[in-house]
Amino acid sequence: MLNPFQHDIVLQAARNCIEIEAQVVADLKNQIQESFVKCVQLIYECKGRLVVTGIGKSAIVGQKMVATFNSTGTPSLFMHAADAIHGDLGMIRPEDIVLCISKSGETPEIKVLLPLVKNLGSQLIAMVSNSKSSLAQQANQVIWIPVDKEAEPNNLAPTASTTAQMVMGDALAVSLLALRGFTPMDFAQFHPGGSLGKQLYLKVKDIYPMHEKPAVNEQASLKEVILEMTSKRLGMTAVLNTEKKLQGIITDGDLRRMLQQSNSIESLKANEIMTQNPVTISGDAMAVEAFKILKDKNITQVIVVDGNDYLGVIHIHDLIKEGII
Repeated sequence: MLNPFQHDIVLQAARNCIEIEAQVVADLKNQIQESFVKCVQLIYECKGRLVVTGIGKSAIVGQKMVATFNSTGTPSLFMHAADAIHGDLGMIRPEDIVLCISKSGETPEIKVLLPLVKNLGSQLIAMVSNSKSSLAQQANQVIWIPVDKEAEPNNLAPTASTTAQMVMGDALAVSLLALRGFTPMDFAQFHPGGSLGKQLYLKVKDIYPMHEKPAVNEQASLKEVILEMTSKRLGMTAVLNTEKKLQGIITDGDLRRMLQQSNSIESLKANEIMTQNPVTISGDAMAVEAFKILKDKNITQVIVVDGNDYLGVIHIHDLIKEGII
């Protein structure tokens, strides 16, 4: 176990780190000026792709930026600065924009890369902490990220600076997203996998046809109701009138309550047992909306309708199976 002195060291180091990085991030608001807007405009009007490059920790930040840009509608790719000068420059086209991330702006690999990018005819955006660096001087546009102190006690390991780079990359991506009017459905196109994607694109009509469609006439006998419910294995049945329009629902809970309250059950009809005005949902509704209804109403299934026409049933187990929950 840590002794009390070590315990205090841990607490103080962690708190100092968070305090320093939080202040660096807060100060970034002052850098959202006209130069930032010009960078966003340059990327927004780009006919090619955004090529993000860097070295060391900045390269790792760049990879995360590329993932965010691609998922929010800005076609991007990552090029490691060290690999660029050994063949990867071939991935850059003149219509592309290169975003180079570097704290110092003086890293040898970056300095070698700069004239090569310019010779290819691509526009260069610098994300840099040293505004007088070679990178800043040669770039077409500069995003300046002043970082006076890293969160690490020796002021050596990139901590506050990489945090600031990450946040500024998000600011670029979100600004471009806002310009494009990027919608949740646009987002879903790039995130079709997993529960997140399904929440954004999966509709009720994609699920309910997997089930049978239990239904009885409103004058059906109790025996007919029970047979329909047990044969379709959904623990419920819809009740329809002679025009096949939805009148109500009978669940296994309705049957239990009826048995507890009635001594004479042989002559009961479906319309005497059913719950009128059942909870329904449109087939065009999102599956996640069905989950919200089931959760809010504390029920396990909901009837799918088109107007007053009965289409089918969606069950909570369907949503679990699809990963919506």
